[in-house]
Amino acid sequence: MLTFSEIILALFLLANLALAGSGRLTHAIRLVAAQGIAVGALPLLLWDWQSAGIPECRLFIIAAVNALVKGVAMPMLLGYAVRKINTKRELEPIISFTLSRLIVFAMIIGSFAIAARLHIHETVASELAVPVAFTTMGTGLLLIAARKKAVTQVLGFLVLENGISVFGSGLLIEHGIIVELGILLDIFALAFILGITIFQIKRTFSSTDTDKLNNLGDTHLMHPQRHHHRTHA
Repeated sequence: MLTFSEIILALFLLANLALAGSGRLTHAIRLVAAQGIAVGALPLLLWDWQSAGIPECRLFIIAAVNALVKGVAMPMLLGYAVRKINTKRELEPIISFTLSRLIVFAMIIGSFAIAARLHIHETVASELAVPVAFTTMGTGLLLIAARKKAVTQVLGFLVLENGISVFGSGLLIEHGIIVELGILLDIFALAFILGITIFQIKRTFSSTDTDKLNNLGDTHLMHPQRHHHRTHA
């Protein structure tokens, strides 16, 4: 019989597939927010309540902080960014949504195969923790590399961090807390900085497609003499 934590981890896999095939930014933000809340709850759900008893107060604090930051604060920041830049969809991804779903599905199969070869069944809180973590990290990297919108790439960073959190929760709850907090602060700062960058990109280029920056560099290199003439003029 599946436990509640295993159901949550299974939903993580479905969320990854949905993220890979979603072109609507608001829908993707909601999925990442749901993942963030689930990440916050996982340490408590994976805790051995029968053998270890009631966990320390700090575990409840960490769970609350994770859920609030990853499931509420960061999605609200990105939702505000989407409304300000008035961009609702990822229209021209580098890798199509259908192919992205196939890649994530292949990641799921590969993650289960890798987890089976690691032989760490005795040290994990759930058999699904490691393959779900690997798949979630891979999905985050896919969103970063295969999407053009800056908002979607920020979501990729958050999904990547969610995968790291799942891995830490499934393997080493106690000792992973300090590392998890450090990563959480880094990702929060990164999301904040990238949020400012998104506004600046939109203001300067009237678009949040990051590949337009490459086109700008190519244009500058193609007309060095024109630029030199204007300077002396």
